[in-house]
Amino acid sequence: MMIVSFWRALITTKTAFLIPGLGLLILLSSNRGSGIVSPGNENGFLQIFNGKTLDGWKGDPAYWKVEEGCMVGIVTPETILKRNTFIIWQGEMPENFEIRVEYSVSNKGNSGINYRSEPVEGLPYALRGYQADLNGLNTFTGSNYEERRRTTLASQGQKTELLPLKNPMDSVQAYIIDNQWQRKIITGSLGNPDSLRTHIKTDGWNAYHIIVRGNHMQHYINDILMSDVTDNDTVNRRFKGLLGVQVHVGPPMRIAYRNFLLKKLD
Repeated sequence: MMIVSFWRALITTKTAFLIPGLGLLILLSSNRGSGIVSPGNENGFLQIFNGKTLDGWKGDPAYWKVEEGCMVGIVTPETILKRNTFIIWQGEMPENFEIRVEYSVSNKGNSGINYRSEPVEGLPYALRGYQADLNGLNTFTGSNYEERRRTTLASQGQKTELLPLKNPMDSVQAYIIDNQWQRKIITGSLGNPDSLRTHIKTDGWNAYHIIVRGNHMQHYINDILMSDVTDNDTVNRRFKGLLGVQVHVGPPMRIAYRNFLLKKLD
């Protein structure tokens, strides 16, 4: 019984060990749980896109496919969008989390990673909520933009605090000017936007890192902090919701994501 228990315990973990006297190195691993543990993810990250199919994701097949191990969103001259559309992860999102993902976007492309978002009634594959913004020209990349709600919460290089509404019954639209949320204060600078953009590739792959804990959200590109938001707007902030990635209205474009990793935080 002790031998059986030993082997049962062993196969539930990724293990490397040497059997005395036999000189055999045995590697055992398990993909228990809702995600697949990707190589080198001893820190608790789970791979939520398998690189082969769109299993676990739901989006309009006219725009989303798998290509060379990547989740790819394509808008062609024949499929020009009238509104933004998302492919949405069907797994349960933790309240506090980290996301690591690599992306490559065309020069005129526009996309984003939505989180703590909600579906828009009557519009398939539409989301409303926080977005880690990105575009091919890098004018928005790293910003915190709230899709279909408060618009820009922090531009590149900004550390902001979002203030409670003066009146909880006020319309959100009353506080938006030039696509910028007005009930915010800039509490610090993370650097000059022109300087920050020098760390973002305009052709090739970049690494997005999102850290969300409580009402605090940080967006990093290639390990450089681009925006930092503390949301004290108790009427409009959200602590739970959906994860999805976007293709945006505009000219034909291509966005590719790979190595999509998610980690639950305490």
